[in-house]
Amino acid sequence: MTQTDNQFITPDMGFINRLIDLTGDDFKKCMQCATCSVACDIAPNNKPYPRKEMLAASWGLKHMLVSNHDIWLCHQCGDCNTLCPRDVKPGDVLSAVRACAIDDYAGPGAIGKLINDPRRLALLLLFPALLFVAVGLATGLLDFTPGGERIVHSHFFSHWLVEIFFIPLMFYVIVMFVLGIKKFITDIHANALKAGKTAKTDLDLGGFMGALLHVIPDILLHRKFYKCNRNKPRAISHTMVFFSFLALAMVAGLFGFALHFLDAPGPYSQLNPVKWIANLAGVALVIGSLFMIKERLFNTDLKSTYGDWYFLGLVFGLGLTGILVELTRLADAAVFSYALYFIHLVFAFNLVAFMPFIKLAHLAYRTVAIAYDKYIERD
Repeated sequence: MTQTDNQFITPDMGFINRLIDLTGDDFKKCMQCATCSVACDIAPNNKPYPRKEMLAASWGLKHMLVSNHDIWLCHQCGDCNTLCPRDVKPGDVLSAVRACAIDDYAGPGAIGKLINDPRRLALLLLFPALLFVAVGLATGLLDFTPGGERIVHSHFFSHWLVEIFFIPLMFYVIVMFVLGIKKFITDIHANALKAGKTAKTDLDLGGFMGALLHVIPDILLHRKFYKCNRNKPRAISHTMVFFSFLALAMVAGLFGFALHFLDAPGPYSQLNPVKWIANLAGVALVIGSLFMIKERLFNTDLKSTYGDWYFLGLVFGLGLTGILVELTRLADAAVFSYALYFIHLVFAFNLVAFMPFIKLAHLAYRTVAIAYDKYIERD
């Protein structure tokens, strides 16, 4: 007879209640049939998901789940949701667990609670608007009567005022992500060792970076996402939004370089190639986010939370106001163009300032998780 060690399990009731808020309590009906793990085409053979995660969720084992990198390998394609015999929707449960993980790794936690409370939406939108006005008037960088023969948005909302807000915000976001990901990597490695997913006791940073470089093409092309069977259109919309953001970030960098180093302020000609990229990316962002909204509205296999809608609202609002700012400028509708530009910046503030707390954080954590899975050479 072999002696086994007793293990005491203490369910985290706060975590269970959070999952219930996000998904309902159906996840407790999981009977561990493993259909979800069999149905998933991207789950690894060694310790596949999401069966084990469903068991941990039903027991409220938060410490085992938020530090489990497998929750980030799931793309919530819906294959497991469709085939689950008890309609438990494991993909939605893993999405809820990821939301809890973001809450844990992003700080300060008070901001996360504010963002996840629909009653505070008006405050989130009103705060940057009032801040823009207060700082703009105090510095003289905001002029409500810009005048001039043509519409120049920097005459209304100076580019210096934009930089006063957004450059510090970007540094803050980078620091928050660095701190969160540093703890995340440590935690997922300890979790993988304990779960038997890897025999590599020490985390080799060089080996991890090599794995990261190897998986970048897969991530950029959404290759894992396109392996999903049930909801392939989601991969298309995500690809559109993803590359739109990349293109718009590149455009912002190029225009910033032109402004500060070439002394070439806007507005720029529509014949400018960079302008073409900006316009195409803006249109793709609106279309891609509309596809996402359609999927959330009509796909019964995909549960949506307030956090999903907040993020989609920001993305769609950012893209739509950006296009309308351009169109009203070309139509010489000054009042509308300046007003829309102000609203556009409010959306941009929310998206940038709260990036570590919203679904856009998936870009960082999922990338690290996929690279780590490659690093440990898991089957």
